[in-house]
Amino acid sequence: MKKLDQEDISYGYGFVPSEYLPDGEDEFTVRFEQAQDIGYRHLTAEEIAVLSGNGNRCPDWNGVLVADPFDPSVIVGCRFYGLCRIGAMQRSIISFHDLALEEGIYDSVIISSDIGEHCAIHFCRFVSHYIIRPHVILHCIDELQTTNHSKFGEGVIKEGESEKVRVWLDVMNEAGGRSILPFEGLNTADAYLWAKYRDRPALVKRLKSFTEDRCDLRRGVYGEIGSYSVIKSCKIIKDVKFGPFCYVKGCNKLKNLTVSSSEEEPTQLGEGIELVNGIVGKGCRIFYGCKAIKFVMESHSSLKYGARLIHSVLGDNSTISCCEVLNNLIFPFHEQHHNNSFLIAAVVMGQSNMAAGATIGSNHNSRGNDGEIVAGRGFWPALATSVKHDSRFASFTLLSKGSYPKELNVLLPFSLVSDNQKMGRREIMPAYWWMYNMYALQRNNTKFHNRDKRKEKPVAIISDILAPDTVNEILVGISLLEEWTGRNVMPEGKTVEEYRSVGRTLISDENFNGKVFASGIENSDVPVRIVKPVEGYSAYHDMLLYYSMRTICDFCTAKGITNVSELLSIGNIEPWVNLGGQLVPKSKVEKLISDIETGVIFSWDEIHQRYLELASEYEEDNLKLAVGVLLGLVDGGVMTPSSWSWCMDKYKELTDYIHKQVVLTRNKDYDNEFRHITFSNVEERDAVLGTKIESDPFFTPPIPELSL
Repeated sequence: MKKLDQEDISYGYGFVPSEYLPDGEDEFTVRFEQAQDIGYRHLTAEEIAVLSGNGNRCPDWNGVLVADPFDPSVIVGCRFYGLCRIGAMQRSIISFHDLALEEGIYDSVIISSDIGEHCAIHFCRFVSHYIIRPHVILHCIDELQTTNHSKFGEGVIKEGESEKVRVWLDVMNEAGGRSILPFEGLNTADAYLWAKYRDRPALVKRLKSFTEDRCDLRRGVYGEIGSYSVIKSCKIIKDVKFGPFCYVKGCNKLKNLTVSSSEEEPTQLGEGIELVNGIVGKGCRIFYGCKAIKFVMESHSSLKYGARLIHSVLGDNSTISCCEVLNNLIFPFHEQHHNNSFLIAAVVMGQSNMAAGATIGSNHNSRGNDGEIVAGRGFWPALATSVKHDSRFASFTLLSKGSYPKELNVLLPFSLVSDNQKMGRREIMPAYWWMYNMYALQRNNTKFHNRDKRKEKPVAIISDILAPDTVNEILVGISLLEEWTGRNVMPEGKTVEEYRSVGRTLISDENFNGKVFASGIENSDVPVRIVKPVEGYSAYHDMLLYYSMRTICDFCTAKGITNVSELLSIGNIEPWVNLGGQLVPKSKVEKLISDIETGVIFSWDEIHQRYLELASEYEEDNLKLAVGVLLGLVDGGVMTPSSWSWCMDKYKELTDYIHKQVVLTRNKDYDNEFRHITFSNVEERDAVLGTKIESDPFFTPPIPELSL
């Protein structure tokens, strides 16, 4: 601590140490690039007299520049140090909601800052090295300052800084083996590409370089507050860059952040929060005592009610309340609302929901570093569910309430996993959602699309339940069911194909009632029982046919095609990757990685442009997979007129089945007598729950007439 004379004219200058200033530059070089001269002039003697008479003080009024029109009477009781530039100021009232303040600067300390036209700044005790854009309201802020080495939440280091101050995000793994660097514009696809493919050191090196290339590594970058932003009743704001139309109120501490915002997608930060070392996307909401440290929040995500988000990336349109989330990469549309839920060291691939008491990633499972959890789309652990590292779950896995004592490797999508404590074993019902909760399954097709509030869509999020990722998982699930069935009736020593061949014959027979146990699902000697294997196996085939025919029919409808003969020659089954919510053929992800490694792609902007190109190719790539899957369902892999006719008839049958199951499963909420006991009459029930659904045209899409 050192004491300075408040009349020392050097106070407020020397922001950038001279050793970091190249020849021909000074401490204002970067500042003047950020905020251009709008015709500032020096104060007149009369204006200085008015300012002094209003209780303002400045050791050197030559350092205060103003732009016309300028009314000095709207600046009262302030201190100015260093070079301060003030835009047009006149007598008027600026209001936001119920807050109405006089335009001007009142009872504040301003150090070497630019203040845009028509701002209202009241009771700000320390404003240092900020560029405040026009039409901003600042009210009752204890500290608002920028350091000369500010990075605004991005994972870079400035000139002369040690590598140890660089901010890394340890996503997916607490040990840091998947660390990535945050930056403004980072999305879940970027994070997954960087964190997942650690066996590609050239890729990792290039992505780090891209991050450093896109950031200004010079010292002396000023903090910014975008136009029409309102910041009030806050304690500490340090090294934060705010976009326009931000609304910030009652925050305890904001440090080293970029807060993106716009008029169409305004961001709000609220009471009691503490955010350090992070990136906040457009349209985000953070309120009520939340803490986030070393994080990235994509657009339109929310933290509420004391949530803790640490070393994590949270995807678009997600909400976390109350609970603790550490070391995660979370794809879009994640919901976690309960104080006693816990998610650690996981990649959760979106459309997920964590119930109260869910402990996903129990800590310290072994003598080594903690492990990882990988969960496909639609992951839903029930109340009071505990899952250990290392575990993997296929898409739309529902875990029933229970403590799962061993690691799990669930490769059957749309399944229900149960902890049968009476029998001392785990049980899995494949295709559970398709067979018993069609309403919830089909609702996913629209609810996430409708909840997507993004105006800009750098990643094309796929929310359809039957899409290339889940279809590939169904194909794997079918193979496993065949193999496990064969192993239950055949001796050891056979090949996988021999087991599958026998198992296929057995499980295809609807009269087969043999028990099927699976190995490789749980890290224990207790076999996992497959519940209703025949029904699940049949349902998987129905899901494949429905997906294939719907995809082909939708494509033909959009293109005006009535004959599918030519389309049936383009079938191609290959693995797909859920790349941050966007689905991409694995071969194209490999091409993307190769282009990054070899210098064909040389910036994050070019990677993001590639995402858009891949999104434009999705329809055709998806069609190729659908055709390939459909041909695999017909005898000999060859489509004939009769087999095409059968496929069309089956598709119509399945469409009708879906409609009926949607109504049936939804009406369970009304037909169950216990759903009536709290209501005095049917009218009260319907007023609370809504009317009983009989039909919904959304669930019965029109089927075109197509020929072969």
